[in-house]
Amino acid sequence: MRSLVDDFATEMNSNLFGNPHSNSPSSTLSTGVIESTRLQALAFFKADPEHFDLIFVANATAAIKLVMDCLSDHSQRAASWYRYHADSHTSLVGVRETAGGSYGCFKYDKEVDDWIHSRHSQNFHKPSLQSHSTEGFSLFAYPAQSNMNGRRLPLSWFGDIRSCNTPSSQVFTLLDAAAYVATAQLDLRDPDNAPDFTALSFYKTFGFPDLGALIVRKASGHVLSERRYFGGGTVDMVINGTINGANTDAWHAKKSTSLHEMLEDGTPASHNILALNLALKAHQRLFGSMENVSRHTCNLIKTLYDDMSRLVHANGLLVCKIYEGSPSKYGTSRDQGPTIAFNTRNSRGEWIGKSDFERLAILNKIQLRTGGVCNPGGIASALQMSAKEMRDNFNEGLRCGNELDEINGKPTGIIRVSLGAMSSMKDVEMFMVFMQLFIDTSPERPRILRSFDSMGSTEIASPHKKVYRPESKATVCVEDSIAEPTCPVATCMESFRTRELLWSHLSVHKIGRAGKTLTSKTEGCLGMHTWRR
Repeated sequence: MRSLVDDFATEMNSNLFGNPHSNSPSSTLSTGVIESTRLQALAFFKADPEHFDLIFVANATAAIKLVMDCLSDHSQRAASWYRYHADSHTSLVGVRETAGGSYGCFKYDKEVDDWIHSRHSQNFHKPSLQSHSTEGFSLFAYPAQSNMNGRRLPLSWFGDIRSCNTPSSQVFTLLDAAAYVATAQLDLRDPDNAPDFTALSFYKTFGFPDLGALIVRKASGHVLSERRYFGGGTVDMVINGTINGANTDAWHAKKSTSLHEMLEDGTPASHNILALNLALKAHQRLFGSMENVSRHTCNLIKTLYDDMSRLVHANGLLVCKIYEGSPSKYGTSRDQGPTIAFNTRNSRGEWIGKSDFERLAILNKIQLRTGGVCNPGGIASALQMSAKEMRDNFNEGLRCGNELDEINGKPTGIIRVSLGAMSSMKDVEMFMVFMQLFIDTSPERPRILRSFDSMGSTEIASPHKKVYRPESKATVCVEDSIAEPTCPVATCMESFRTRELLWSHLSVHKIGRAGKTLTSKTEGCLGMHTWRR
């Protein structure tokens, strides 16, 4: 990253990049960089420019929204339907609100397989999924990789779906590849078995710049051509209407040379595209290929998963509840990305609040994410929440990003750790040292809570299972200055390098019992806010 930013600074200090919608030297320089980078980005995904075009956008969500906007203006919109997979990011789910016909969600992979099989055998939609009209087009969207737990979904569906399209009944496919392309090779060499539209984010792969793209299979690009809106740079001629005259005077002619000319509104983000050009070169120089990144991260996440799954308290209760996708297997890059979604529990079987976990992670300079992670279907499945429960949680005060960590014995979100190209085995080892803070080494008979039963597991380590036993001390960072002087165990702050004393402190303040009243001594301690219901 540092070398990339240095390269970018050098380019910016050495050259003048102008608006590409001109013929000045600075503008010509920008145009050259943009078109060269477009071809390099297509090559990065092994996409032949004869069969694919790439449209630069702000991020993956903007790419999804561009497809949505174009299809919303299509003349056959009313005869269409939209389906998405339950593992979809919120940005894919949101497309349903503009669906012209019906919309629905496939809960499992098998439902998708059954639907495809039905189309193959009958050459028309299942009655439960078809729209009011069999004519028109429809859209099926799903992620290549769940952004919640890293499960990777089948990439064979695109060709299977396309093979049973007919002129009167066509289903187009939209792939959210944002999480996938960070650590896996998106291979678009075969246009017949590729998605029609692929949304992705370059920042998730390279860290810089903040830029996304929509890759369009040219054979499917015609369905995007009826978009009514036009922006600067996408038209060859525009005639304004008049206030008092005939509106028939209003007219415009769209550019038609390429899809990206038709759909890239306004001045291209030429500086970000320049940074992408440099990022592609830096990535090649540092890692060689995405295949190398995939093997590296696959090995790291398997080690982390194995170590986390063996963490146990002295009384035999597992520390981590890991939410694995099905079917999925850590150590197999085809099925699983380098992501682990989990929650933690103390030796009494009580959930440790994700917000409290994150605070300690921040103090120890560990970057992770907690909450609903913009994946409503994945969260509902992992935490076994019904639609009613989710609505009830909202009524109880649960909001995106707030600290209401547990309601009625269930966590309201998850903790997610992800690894990338720059991650190392040292990072894995340091995280496992950090996880020692949550292990109680005092023997005590396990007490299984009713909420555990509702989650379908007692979560007690098997006596024959190899368990992870930490060292007696953990290197942690808890700053004395943030402890409240009246804290009952403030005198122990200097001794927090021992796991036992930190655990004792956390227990005094009932960390992990979100939704219950904490003591007044808690406010300010470890940066916490007193939560009262």
